Amino acid sequence: MLRRIGTAGLLVAALTACGIGDGPAGATPTGGKAAPPAPTTPTAPTSPAGRPPASTVERVLAKMSLEEKVGQLFMPVLYGASAHTTSGENQARYGAQTPAKVIAKYHLGGVILFPHNVKSTGQVVGLTNGMQRAAGKVPMLIATDQENGLVSRMSALMTDFPGASEIGATKDLTLSREVARATGTELRALGVNLDFAPVADVNIDPRNPVIGKRAFGDDPARVAKMVAAAVKGFKDAKIAATAKHFPGHGDTSVDSHTGLPVIKHTRAQWERIDAPPFKAAIEAGVDAVMSAHIVFPKLDSSGDPATLSKAILTGLLRKKLGFDGVISTDALNMEGVRKKYNDGEIAVRAVLAGADLLLMPNDLPKAHHAVLAAVKSGRISKQRLDESVTRLLTLKQSKGLLTKAPVASADEAAGVLRSAGHRKLAARAAG
Repeated sequence: MLRRIGTAGLLVAALTACGIGDGPAGATPTGGKAAPPAPTTPTAPTSPAGRPPASTVERVLAKMSLEEKVGQLFMPVLYGASAHTTSGENQARYGAQTPAKVIAKYHLGGVILFPHNVKSTGQVVGLTNGMQRAAGKVPMLIATDQENGLVSRMSALMTDFPGASEIGATKDLTLSREVARATGTELRALGVNLDFAPVADVNIDPRNPVIGKRAFGDDPARVAKMVAAAVKGFKDAKIAATAKHFPGHGDTSVDSHTGLPVIKHTRAQWERIDAPPFKAAIEAGVDAVMSAHIVFPKLDSSGDPATLSKAILTGLLRKKLGFDGVISTDALNMEGVRKKYNDGEIAVRAVLAGADLLLMPNDLPKAHHAVLAAVKSGRISKQRLDESVTRLLTLKQSKGLLTKAPVASADEAAGVLRSAGHRKLAARAAG
């Protein structure tokens, strides 16, 4: 972790260093011995106004501008091997040439890494450290999709662990937890603090082109146990985990990257088949849940995908399942979410539905402008915006990011990535 203390950390240090008194303990103004203090009832510390002191999250939130708050919601993919690499792709997409300039321009709350960002251990460490420096006073969520198996964005550097279906077939919950912990430990060493894993879908359609072996299996009870174990493993590694894809992407033969799947489960079938792994993930303390770009008519008759459905994200996930962590959209450049609305409207509707983190908008400038305009007009209330930013800051604080801005070490990472212990674990998981 970074030895440099960010703005929030300095504030914490200042508030906790207020123990200077007026003289030696036990002395009175006249130099005599003080009388024993009268018994008192302990009370919570209060501010000068008599209110409980604000939490770190509240203090950070209070200092943020409207533009900075809106920026916290967005997590695009950036281009370049370092934070200061000039890229025509960044210029074309975001109107700024380097990752650092894009981060500063939009006050980004997060970035997602893909294989084009990955060249070597030292390079990735330099990239993540550079992006954190560019973020300034509020450190970033730096994420990737490292599910292992079919979806392994950091496979060029990390231990080659089996995917979820192979681990699920073992029925070994300890193995699921150990692989997640090892995966999270390697990601954290690279400066990644959020993994979009584990997959919590129950793959009951063998023709499913998008989930398949990415799921732990086709039995809801077994998948639920495996998902909960994986969530605990990521927590062991002090990295944020994400259960995906809510409300359940397992029973479809349509790929939401290229089309809009329709899940025809009844409400009772959803309760029995799709819901258990998400319930288990929430009970295990999962940090985030990712939405699916699927239409689920029996859960919401509007025809909108779950990502844009208040009935599903707020009604089911927030209220019924009691989840108060971060809700992330799936990538907003996928065709499954872009059938009915433009890129700006998609972002606004996702927030109104209950999403906190807007992943990979197809047009970041348009989406950012649309959300900002919606807040200014009152379509998205400032309270609603603050709810999402608070959840994102709370997640960052839970991983220590607001107390001490993060930094990775290339030397430490070299000792963690593909370590002998992790290679041995991978061999055991592969059977």
